[in-house]
Parts: sequence; C-alpha cells; structure tokens
Amino acid sequence: MELCPCGTNIAYDECCGPVIRGERRADTAEKLMRSRYSAYVKKEIPYLRDSLHPDHRADFDEKSTRTWAENAEWYGLEIVRTVSGGPEDNDGEVEFIARFSDHGTKREHHELARFGRIDSNWYFVSGDSAGQKQVVRTEPKIGRNDPCPCGSGKKYKKCCGLK
Repeated sequence: MELCPCGTNIAYDECCGPVIRGERRADTAEKLMRSRYSAYVKKEIPYLRDSLHPDHRADFDEKSTRTWAENAEWYGLEIVRTVSGGPEDNDGEVEFIARFSDHGTKREHHELARFGRIDSNWYFVSGDSAGQKQVVRTEPKIGRNDPCPCGSGKKYKKCCGLK
C-alpha cells in the first residue's frame, strides 16, 4: 500500500488518487489542496491545469510547472488552517506549507490559497505568500548601551550581547 503524499496516512488509491484520475470530486477546498499537492508529487500536470479555476487557465504554463514538479523532491504537506471551503460553501481558504528541495536546497512554500466552487467542483483560484508572521515583543527591547538585564552592571553590548 502506497500512502498518499498529501499526509493523511491514507492509501493514495483511496485518498487523492481517485480525485486526480477524475473518479471522484474533492468535496472541500482542503481536499482539493491536498490533491493538488499530490499531483505535483506524482507529476500529474494535466490535473493541475484542470483543477485551476477556468478564469485563470490562460496563464497556466505547463512547461515550467512540469519542470518544477519533476526537479523537486517533495517532503510533505502541512495544512496550517482552513477558512470555510466545506461541502456547503462556495469559497474557502487553505493556508499550507509544502516542503521540498530544489536542486539539493531544502525549501518551504508557505501560501494562503483561495478556492472557489462552480457546479459542485472546487477550483484553485489564487494564492499569496503567507510569509513569516510579525514578532510582537512583550517586553521593551534592550539597547546595546543599556545595562545588561543579567545584573552584572555592565552594558549589554559588553556582557550578554557578546554571546
């Protein structure tokens, strides 16, 4: 039994395989996202085009998509969160992290993807880089010339700031 690349710990032929082969529809935005990741892993480029919203297919570059999918080594998919995108919804968002290596360099693709449903079929509409979240300090920032918080009596830059 081959596990599905999407990370559900379900057999590929019971999870994303039937969706990619057109035997079953993805009934949620998240399931479509998972099947698209599996399609990259399995190099199922026609499915990637077909699961793209019809309004955005004119921009689909099959050659570069195939090159990227074939040259990447895929390590896993993490679904960070979903907003709407259920069986009764017409749109939804899935934030995900896809881990892969490109020419030997490990990378992460962190994206907030938007999906829409037309006639009970889910489609990928667009995605934006989710990037890193802003760090919010709970304590004031220690300046280089401030007294070191360890209590040594030295300036921070001459004490713990050296480490």
